[in-house]
Amino acid sequence: MIKVLIVEDHKSMRDALRQMLEQSKEFEVVGEIPGANYALLYCERKKPDVVLMDICTEGNVSGLDATRMIRKELPDIKVVIMTAFDEVSFLPRARDAGAHAFIYKRRSLEYFSEVIRGVMEGKTFFPEAASITFPTGETPLTRREMDVLRCICKHMTNKEIAEELFISENTVKYHKSNMLAKTGFSNSVDLAFHMILNGWINPLL
Repeated sequence: MIKVLIVEDHKSMRDALRQMLEQSKEFEVVGEIPGANYALLYCERKKPDVVLMDICTEGNVSGLDATRMIRKELPDIKVVIMTAFDEVSFLPRARDAGAHAFIYKRRSLEYFSEVIRGVMEGKTFFPEAASITFPTGETPLTRREMDVLRCICKHMTNKEIAEELFISENTVKYHKSNMLAKTGFSNSVDLAFHMILNGWINPLL
């Protein structure tokens, strides 16, 4: 049987996932917790094969950070990231954290089963990245530009962004200039407001 740990702050979602998994003879739910701060400890003690990891967990603890720790300390454990948000940075950040799959919670519960089986077979599951609409059209921003933009949405100064991303302030200014040229915005504050207002970046996550 495939042993599964559920990390999810909403009880109704935990209950639905547990019920769906337990109805199958393929899975055993070895634990369920609301906060990712205990995920590594549970993995060490319960030895799951797969972790279903929500991104936003109890106490605003990041499931992405927990995923990174699990993959570093217990690399044999598979991690499936799940979220209800369309925040555009979650997908690449989940990849960077070492997740094996990424699921939007609007998908069917049967799809969760399919993904778990797949990652145990060595497959990965990642949806296509969302297109962001700007005044000049759909413009792809680079990964580093998205990193800078997330920091801008958190009201960080150029100096703070440079320290956060281990780059120079001049490089921060360079990325800002490129983003404005690509997106058609006249200043970075308006660009950040556009991203937050449309739900593409959540500065709290």
